[in-house]
Amino acid sequence: MDRRVKYTKNIIKNTFIELLKEKEISKISVSELCNKADINRATFYRYYIDIYDLLEKIEQDLILQLKEMLYDKSNQSMKEVIEDYLKLFLDNKDLIRLIFINRKSIIFLNDFFEFIYEKCKIKWFEKVDNINEKDMALVSIFIFNGTLGIINYWVQNNFKESINEISSIIEKISYNGILSFKNN
Repeated sequence: MDRRVKYTKNIIKNTFIELLKEKEISKISVSELCNKADINRATFYRYYIDIYDLLEKIEQDLILQLKEMLYDKSNQSMKEVIEDYLKLFLDNKDLIRLIFINRKSIIFLNDFFEFIYEKCKIKWFEKVDNINEKDMALVSIFIFNGTLGIINYWVQNNFKESINEISSIIEKISYNGILSFKNN
């Protein structure tokens, strides 16, 4: 990507995040964003359809970062992987908080959870070899929704708990959830 394009998109993104701190997404206009970012509306429309498209693109970039992180994690423990993800969330806490607040549903994470499910399934089958596909899918839905709830709690409470504390809770729930099927 051209350096100027990257710079412009970054200005748009940062201005959008600042506006989201002040008001709901439905109250933000393209004109207001462009005025505050000191860019022309045509520049905005070169990259985005509307404000919601901008949010969707920001979410897609975040999901891409999350997925890219997973490729290098094959030798790490589940706790280490979770901690790396939580660090990414903490490093982008303004953005994460705003996404969680402004989205009534965190559907954008479904794509990520589907991706991580395929990676986790292999490790889970190693731990519990007598679980069938249906039960594995149901356990993963439970674990992922629980994980999302814990992360949402963490975000809504301004990231008060340490990364280690949150990752330990998620790891215990995940590990014990799948182990409940061992020797059934």
